[in-house]
Amino acid sequence: MLILASTSTYRANLLDRLRIPFETSAPATDESRLPNEMFNMMAARLSQAKAKAIRHPNALIIGSDQVAVVGDQQLHKPGCVNRAVEQLEMINGRTVDFYTGVSLWNTATDRCQTKVVQYKATLRDLNRHEIEAYVAADSPLDCAGAFKWERLGISLMQALEGADPTALEGLPLIALCNMLRNEGLALP
Repeated sequence: MLILASTSTYRANLLDRLRIPFETSAPATDESRLPNEMFNMMAARLSQAKAKAIRHPNALIIGSDQVAVVGDQQLHKPGCVNRAVEQLEMINGRTVDFYTGVSLWNTATDRCQTKVVQYKATLRDLNRHEIEAYVAADSPLDCAGAFKWERLGISLMQALEGADPTALEGLPLIALCNMLRNEGLALP
């Protein structure tokens, strides 16, 4: 049995691409940053914690967590239009580093594989009108960084850098496929 420890529709849609049956379950996990914790380590810790928060005796459980950072400031999901506009104004013309942790826990063997994939998104210089029009059109209120690159948010970009674009969406499928193969799951 394959379980995605997430209620994120973004992650579920990504996992659907693999055409493997899975269930979803909501992990109860404190997502607070530990004092002086590096952001990549935070993504790894939280992806493991989410996987291990789900209890099932014989399953492969996927946990994932994404931390978005500009400079040394963590970005959170804006939740409302005003905060989305403020966040885009703050990151305007800057590079946002996304650290996406993915863990695969085999509950039968207690083996837990974890990898953090970094992806960089550099926004072009935007004016207030472009930002407000984008937020109204794409409603990125549930996305750290306040953009959806896989939709209209691509128009905000100057550059995208990284080995796996699915990491930017919240579930690094290349790393996950390797982990699933390591557990004996046949993938094309």
